[in-house]
Amino acid sequence: MIQKDEFTGNCIVREDSNSVATLTMDQPKKRNALSSKMMDALLTELNDIAASPNIRAVILAANGPVFCAGHDLKELKGISHCDGHAALFAQCSELMMRIVTLPQPVIAQIHGMATAAGCQLVASCDLAVASDTAKFATPGVNIGLFCSTPMVALSRNIARKHAMRMLLTGDPISAEQAWQMGLISDIVSEDELGTATRDLAARIAEKSGSTVKIGKEAFYRQIEMPLASAYDYASSVMTTNMQTSDAGEGIGAFVEKRHPTWRHE
Repeated sequence: MIQKDEFTGNCIVREDSNSVATLTMDQPKKRNALSSKMMDALLTELNDIAASPNIRAVILAANGPVFCAGHDLKELKGISHCDGHAALFAQCSELMMRIVTLPQPVIAQIHGMATAAGCQLVASCDLAVASDTAKFATPGVNIGLFCSTPMVALSRNIARKHAMRMLLTGDPISAEQAWQMGLISDIVSEDELGTATRDLAARIAEKSGSTVKIGKEAFYRQIEMPLASAYDYASSVMTTNMQTSDAGEGIGAFVEKRHPTWRHE
Protein backbone atom coordinates (compact mmCIF):
# COMPACT_ATOMS: atom_id res chain seq x y z
CA MET A 1 0.00 0.00 0.00
CA ILE A 2 1.33 3.43 -0.95
CA GLN A 3 1.62 5.65 2.11
CA LYS A 4 2.98 8.80 0.50
CA ASP A 5 3.28 10.11 -3.04
CA GLU A 6 4.32 13.72 -3.41
CA PHE A 7 6.62 16.17 -5.13
CA THR A 8 9.33 17.73 -3.00
CA GLY A 9 10.34 21.11 -4.38
CA ASN A 10 9.42 19.92 -7.91
CA CYS A 11 12.64 17.87 -7.94
CA ILE A 12 11.77 14.60 -6.23
CA VAL A 13 8.85 12.20 -6.30
CA ARG A 14 8.61 10.11 -3.15
CA GLU A 15 6.58 6.94 -2.80
CA ASP A 16 6.44 4.80 0.35
CA SER A 17 5.18 1.24 0.03
CA ASN A 18 5.69 -1.84 2.22
CA SER A 19 8.48 -0.29 4.30
CA VAL A 20 10.41 0.85 1.20
CA ALA A 21 10.77 4.54 0.29
CA THR A 22 11.45 5.28 -3.38
CA LEU A 23 12.95 8.68 -4.17
CA THR A 24 12.78 9.48 -7.87
CA MET A 25 14.74 12.42 -9.24
CA ASP A 26 12.30 14.16 -11.56
CA GLN A 27 14.04 16.83 -13.61
CA PRO A 28 14.62 14.95 -16.88
CA LYS A 29 15.06 18.12 -18.96
CA LYS A 30 18.00 19.00 -16.70
CA ARG A 31 19.29 15.41 -16.86
CA ASN A 32 18.52 15.18 -13.13
CA ALA A 33 21.55 17.33 -12.39
CA LEU A 34 22.56 17.75 -8.76
CA SER A 35 21.66 21.40 -8.48
CA SER A 36 21.50 22.97 -5.04
CA LYS A 37 17.72 22.62 -5.22
CA MET A 38 17.91 18.92 -6.13
CA MET A 39 20.44 18.19 -3.37
CA ASP A 40 18.35 20.09 -0.83
CA ALA A 41 15.27 18.07 -1.79
CA LEU A 42 17.19 14.78 -1.49
CA LEU A 43 18.64 15.78 1.88
CA THR A 44 15.19 16.78 3.17
CA GLU A 45 13.71 13.41 2.24
CA LEU A 46 16.68 11.39 3.51
CA ASN A 47 16.62 13.19 6.85
CA ASP A 48 12.90 12.46 7.14
CA ILE A 49 13.51 8.79 6.26
CA ALA A 50 16.30 8.53 8.84
CA ALA A 51 13.75 9.35 11.53
CA SER A 52 11.10 6.99 10.13
CA PRO A 53 11.21 3.57 11.87
CA ASN A 54 8.67 2.13 9.43
CA ILE A 55 11.02 2.66 6.47
CA ARG A 56 13.62 -0.11 6.23
CA ALA A 57 15.05 0.36 2.72
CA VAL A 58 15.39 3.18 0.20
CA ILE A 59 15.48 3.14 -3.61
CA LEU A 60 17.05 6.10 -5.44
CA ALA A 61 15.77 6.26 -9.02
CA ALA A 62 15.32 8.82 -11.79
CA ASN A 63 12.87 9.81 -14.50
CA GLY A 64 13.91 10.52 -18.08
CA PRO A 65 16.69 9.12 -20.27
CA VAL A 66 19.55 10.01 -17.87
CA PHE A 67 19.99 8.84 -14.28
CA CYS A 68 22.08 11.83 -13.19
CA ALA A 69 24.47 14.08 -15.10
CA GLY A 70 26.30 15.35 -12.02
CA HIS A 71 26.50 18.98 -10.99
CA ASP A 72 24.44 21.60 -12.81
CA LEU A 73 27.19 23.25 -14.87
CA LYS A 74 25.07 26.31 -15.61
CA GLU A 75 24.63 26.79 -11.87
CA LEU A 76 28.37 26.36 -11.29
CA LYS A 77 29.19 28.82 -14.06
CA GLY A 78 26.72 31.34 -12.67
CA ILE A 79 28.40 31.44 -9.26
CA SER A 80 31.04 34.17 -9.33
CA HIS A 81 32.68 33.80 -5.93
CA CYS A 82 34.72 31.13 -4.19
CA ASP A 83 32.42 30.94 -1.16
CA GLY A 84 29.48 30.01 -3.38
CA HIS A 85 31.38 27.17 -5.02
CA ALA A 86 32.62 25.97 -1.63
CA ALA A 87 29.05 25.93 -0.27
CA LEU A 88 27.78 23.93 -3.25
CA PHE A 89 30.51 21.28 -3.02
CA ALA A 90 30.03 21.07 0.75
CA GLN A 91 26.32 20.48 0.18
CA CYS A 92 27.17 17.65 -2.22
CA SER A 93 29.51 16.07 0.31
CA GLU A 94 26.79 16.36 2.95
CA LEU A 95 24.37 14.52 0.64
CA MET A 96 26.82 11.68 -0.01
CA MET A 97 27.62 11.36 3.70
CA ARG A 98 23.89 11.33 4.54
CA ILE A 99 23.45 8.32 2.25
CA VAL A 100 26.32 6.50 3.95
CA THR A 101 25.17 7.37 7.48
CA LEU A 102 21.47 6.73 6.84
CA PRO A 103 20.23 3.90 9.10
CA GLN A 104 18.48 2.27 6.14
CA PRO A 105 20.28 0.76 3.15
CA VAL A 106 20.05 2.84 -0.04
CA ILE A 107 19.82 1.12 -3.43
CA ALA A 108 20.57 3.08 -6.60
CA GLN A 109 18.42 2.12 -9.59
CA ILE A 110 20.38 3.23 -12.65
CA HIS A 111 19.44 3.56 -16.28
CA GLY A 112 21.08 5.71 -18.95
CA MET A 113 24.12 7.72 -17.93
CA ALA A 114 25.50 8.40 -14.46
CA THR A 115 28.30 10.92 -14.82
CA ALA A 116 30.58 12.92 -12.52
CA ALA A 117 28.68 13.59 -9.27
CA GLY A 118 25.97 11.28 -10.64
CA CYS A 119 28.55 8.49 -10.68
CA GLN A 120 29.53 9.61 -7.16
CA LEU A 121 25.89 9.22 -6.16
CA VAL A 122 25.89 5.62 -7.40
CA ALA A 123 29.18 4.88 -5.61
CA SER A 124 27.84 6.35 -2.36
CA CYS A 125 24.79 4.07 -2.28
CA ASP A 126 25.02 0.77 -0.41
CA LEU A 127 23.85 -1.25 -3.42
CA ALA A 128 23.37 -0.39 -7.08
CA VAL A 129 21.18 -2.16 -9.64
CA ALA A 130 21.80 -1.05 -13.22
CA SER A 131 20.22 -1.78 -16.56
CA ASP A 132 22.54 -3.50 -19.03
CA THR A 133 22.51 -0.34 -21.17
CA ALA A 134 23.63 2.01 -18.37
CA LYS A 135 26.96 3.82 -18.58
CA PHE A 136 29.16 5.49 -15.99
CA ALA A 137 31.82 8.19 -16.30
CA THR A 138 33.81 10.79 -14.40
CA PRO A 139 34.46 13.18 -17.31
CA GLY A 140 35.38 16.34 -15.42
CA VAL A 141 38.94 16.21 -16.75
CA ASN A 142 37.51 16.92 -20.23
CA ILE A 143 36.17 20.33 -19.16
CA GLY A 144 39.03 21.38 -16.88
CA LEU A 145 37.28 20.44 -13.63
CA PHE A 146 38.75 17.20 -12.25
CA CYS A 147 36.18 14.96 -10.57
CA SER A 148 37.85 15.32 -7.18
CA THR A 149 34.82 14.80 -4.95
CA PRO A 150 33.41 11.95 -7.10
CA MET A 151 36.88 10.42 -6.76
CA VAL A 152 36.35 9.95 -3.01
CA ALA A 153 33.37 7.61 -3.41
CA LEU A 154 34.68 6.02 -6.61
CA SER A 155 38.06 5.11 -5.12
CA ARG A 156 36.33 3.46 -2.16
CA ASN A 157 34.38 1.17 -4.48
CA ILE A 158 36.81 0.09 -7.18
CA ALA A 159 40.52 -0.67 -7.52
CA ARG A 160 42.87 2.31 -7.75
CA LYS A 161 43.97 1.82 -11.34
CA HIS A 162 40.40 1.38 -12.55
CA ALA A 163 39.46 4.58 -10.70
CA MET A 164 42.44 6.49 -12.09
CA ARG A 165 41.66 5.37 -15.62
CA MET A 166 38.11 6.68 -15.33
CA LEU A 167 39.27 9.92 -13.72
CA LEU A 168 42.18 10.62 -16.09
CA THR A 169 40.47 9.75 -19.37
CA GLY A 170 36.86 10.68 -18.65
CA ASP A 171 35.87 7.71 -20.83
CA PRO A 172 32.51 6.06 -20.04
CA ILE A 173 32.36 2.44 -18.95
CA SER A 174 29.55 -0.03 -19.59
CA ALA A 175 27.34 -1.65 -16.97
CA GLU A 176 29.26 -4.88 -17.46
CA GLN A 177 32.58 -3.12 -16.79
CA ALA A 178 31.06 -1.33 -13.78
CA TRP A 179 29.92 -4.67 -12.37
CA GLN A 180 33.32 -6.27 -12.93
CA MET A 181 35.01 -3.32 -11.18
CA GLY A 182 32.60 -3.44 -8.24
CA LEU A 183 30.86 -0.10 -8.84
CA ILE A 184 27.46 -1.78 -9.11
CA SER A 185 26.07 -4.90 -7.47
CA ASP A 186 23.57 -6.14 -10.09
CA ILE A 187 22.89 -5.91 -13.83
CA VAL A 188 19.48 -6.61 -15.34
CA SER A 189 17.69 -5.82 -18.58
CA GLU A 190 16.07 -2.40 -18.79
CA ASP A 191 12.62 -4.02 -18.73
CA GLU A 192 13.44 -5.79 -15.46
CA LEU A 193 15.16 -2.87 -13.73
CA GLY A 194 12.28 -1.57 -11.62
CA THR A 195 11.07 -5.02 -10.60
CA ALA A 196 14.54 -6.29 -9.75
CA THR A 197 15.32 -3.25 -7.61
CA ARG A 198 12.00 -3.41 -5.77
CA ASP A 199 12.48 -7.13 -5.12
CA LEU A 200 15.93 -6.50 -3.67
CA ALA A 201 14.61 -3.69 -1.47
CA ALA A 202 11.73 -5.88 -0.31
CA ARG A 203 14.12 -8.67 0.72
CA ILE A 204 16.11 -6.22 2.81
CA ALA A 205 12.97 -4.65 4.30
CA GLU A 206 11.92 -8.09 5.58
CA LYS A 207 14.96 -8.23 7.87
CA SER A 208 15.21 -6.80 11.36
CA GLY A 209 15.54 -3.04 10.92
CA SER A 210 17.66 -2.66 14.04
CA THR A 211 20.02 -5.41 12.93
CA VAL A 212 20.46 -3.90 9.47
CA LYS A 213 21.11 -0.49 11.01
CA ILE A 214 23.78 -1.94 13.31
CA GLY A 215 25.39 -3.81 10.42
CA LYS A 216 25.44 -0.90 7.97
CA GLU A 217 27.05 1.46 10.48
CA ALA A 218 29.60 -1.16 11.46
CA PHE A 219 30.50 -1.92 7.84
CA TYR A 220 31.49 1.65 7.03
CA ARG A 221 33.32 2.16 10.29
CA GLN A 222 35.42 -1.01 10.16
CA ILE A 223 36.34 -0.68 6.49
CA GLU A 224 38.62 2.28 7.27
CA MET A 225 40.32 0.61 10.27
CA PRO A 226 43.52 -1.45 10.49
CA LEU A 227 42.78 -5.19 10.63
CA ALA A 228 43.27 -5.70 14.37
CA SER A 229 41.24 -2.60 15.23
CA ALA A 230 38.49 -3.72 12.87
CA TYR A 231 38.23 -7.09 14.61
CA ASP A 232 38.15 -5.46 18.05
CA TYR A 233 35.44 -3.07 16.92
CA ALA A 234 33.40 -5.77 15.13
CA SER A 235 33.56 -8.02 18.19
CA SER A 236 32.17 -5.23 20.36
CA VAL A 237 29.40 -4.61 17.80
CA MET A 238 28.43 -8.30 17.80
CA THR A 239 28.39 -8.30 21.59
CA THR A 240 26.03 -5.32 21.59
CA ASN A 241 23.93 -6.84 18.81
CA MET A 242 23.61 -10.07 20.78
CA GLN A 243 21.82 -8.19 23.57
CA THR A 244 19.05 -6.90 21.28
CA SER A 245 15.50 -8.22 21.29
CA ASP A 246 15.65 -9.18 17.62
CA ALA A 247 18.85 -11.21 18.03
CA GLY A 248 17.16 -13.26 20.74
CA GLU A 249 14.06 -13.70 18.59
CA GLY A 250 16.03 -14.57 15.45
CA ILE A 251 18.24 -17.16 17.11
CA GLY A 252 15.25 -18.64 18.94
CA ALA A 253 13.28 -18.86 15.70
CA PHE A 254 16.17 -20.60 13.93
CA VAL A 255 16.53 -23.15 16.72
CA GLU A 256 12.77 -23.72 16.86
CA LYS A 257 12.49 -23.91 13.04
CA ARG A 258 9.97 -21.09 12.68
CA HIS A 259 9.87 -17.66 11.07
CA PRO A 260 11.01 -14.81 13.36
CA THR A 261 8.68 -12.01 14.38
CA TRP A 262 10.82 -8.89 14.35
CA ARG A 263 10.30 -6.02 16.75
CA HIS A 264 12.98 -4.00 14.99
CA GLU A 265 14.72 -3.29 18.27
